[in-house]
Amino acid sequence: MAEKKNGIDQALIRDLANILNDTDLTEIEVEQEDLRIRVSRAGNTQYVQAPIAAPAYAAPAAAPAALAAPAAAAAPARNPANTVSAPMVGTAYMAPAPGARAFIEIGATVKEGQTLLIIEAMKTMNQIPAPKSGKVTEILVEDGSPVEYGQALVVVE
Repeated sequence: MAEKKNGIDQALIRDLANILNDTDLTEIEVEQEDLRIRVSRAGNTQYVQAPIAAPAYAAPAAAPAALAAPAAAAAPARNPANTVSAPMVGTAYMAPAPGARAFIEIGATVKEGQTLLIIEAMKTMNQIPAPKSGKVTEILVEDGSPVEYGQALVVVE
């Protein structure tokens, strides 16, 4: 059973923090019945809110921030003009259907307007086109991974 202290499901918070590390998201929030949990790297405060009127504050999770810092330092500097960013929050898919061939791969040459990947948002599949012609030098998301607005997806040089 999950480890609880003062009604706070610490195992769930740890699981959410691990999802942040695995997916490079900066924030995640889940809501179940009258419980809402938000974990964020951006700020120092994470909270658990039971009934909407009475927030209970939890200590910041040191592990996700500590693990996130080396990952951020290791990321190479990219020219923003070459980076295709997510125009919305959703789930990234690299192929038009499960088991189908991916839209792109590293080293592929793409034309302006060609579909690079799909972001599913609110049960709608949104094609993300190449803003310019060029060569795909990096793919920064994995198939089926959640993405945030503004998150770097692909580098086309």
